[in-house]
Amino acid sequence: MPGDELPAQPSLLWRGGSAFIVGATGLLCRSFLLGLNKLEVHGWDKFSELLKSREDVEGRQRGLITVSNHLSVLDDPLIWGCLPYSMHWRPDNNRWSLASHDLAFPNKPLTTFFSLGNTLPAHRLAHSSFGGLFQPTMTQAIRLLSSGPFKPTRSHPFPTGSTETVANLSDPFSDGALQYTTNGTDSIPAPSAYASRRYAWVHIFPEGKIHQHPNMTMRYFKWGVARLILEADTCPDVVPMWIQGFDQIMHESRQFPRFLPRIGKSVSVTFGNKVDTESTFGDLRERWRELKERVRRKKEHTHEEELGVIWEDELRTGEEAVKLREECTMRVRQEVLKLRISRGLSEEDPKASLVETWRQEGDKNEGRMADGSWVKDT
Repeated sequence: MPGDELPAQPSLLWRGGSAFIVGATGLLCRSFLLGLNKLEVHGWDKFSELLKSREDVEGRQRGLITVSNHLSVLDDPLIWGCLPYSMHWRPDNNRWSLASHDLAFPNKPLTTFFSLGNTLPAHRLAHSSFGGLFQPTMTQAIRLLSSGPFKPTRSHPFPTGSTETVANLSDPFSDGALQYTTNGTDSIPAPSAYASRRYAWVHIFPEGKIHQHPNMTMRYFKWGVARLILEADTCPDVVPMWIQGFDQIMHESRQFPRFLPRIGKSVSVTFGNKVDTESTFGDLRERWRELKERVRRKKEHTHEEELGVIWEDELRTGEEAVKLREECTMRVRQEVLKLRISRGLSEEDPKASLVETWRQEGDKNEGRMADGSWVKDT
């Protein structure tokens, strides 16, 4: 439920640090793409109008989700070098993204840096038992897309079956009471606790992995994007994106020096039209609402209902809940596929959208695959 007596925005020190990190990163990325590579941007006019319409935080009516294919370890933040320099200095109208907890949030300094840069920590199931569809960071993402502010959830169902509470930790930039935990021991600033982050912009790479395929085929989409669409209090705007050429800047087969991005490459970013959310997702959101009501009428609640937190097994893994997420995710993928075709690429094999197809990779999670593609878990 929306919180009472929460500060409207973070401290001045935090806002200044965030503006510097987000702005400086955007400046570097845009300068790199324009000065050392060849950048093409398609569909920018409409997307620019959308971003400008969202500058007044109090006037926003819904959140914004952008979704795209995933080509390299530098996709985020590098793809946002397509935005004009002037748009990088307002964190409240900039994208929120997800980054691997073990890589970007292993200690307090990096946690502060990436949090200032509008980044949320996501646990990867291949590396942590705290990963998956219902981890606390998904709660934050859902709330960022909703009409906050929201008091941080002080308890959360973790995969061990236990209920953990946030550690009594704080940092010099934020109030320790406005933090959440992803595993019961860390302490992460909760962006949805501030009204200045209401109806925010969240970017998602639904493939969940870098996928560099010779034919630009996408992997199946994971269901996290479905939770964002189905569970936000108002259906967010959804804008599909298609990126090309960024795999050449940081290809997984690159040799020494691996840490340096390559230059002289041609890259493009294509923004699609804003999806008609009512005709595309309206029926799914209504079915989700009805399912929630049926499930929660069956028994007395042992937990107060909180936006973005699911305790009931039937809403987590029940057949109808799973089917809803599958349908929603497939519709999102179809919107990205339309952009792929608009860029002159051939139709995909329909089997590419199915998780069963990619299970044929077996236990190999990264590296060069049998189909000639390169995969990296990020």
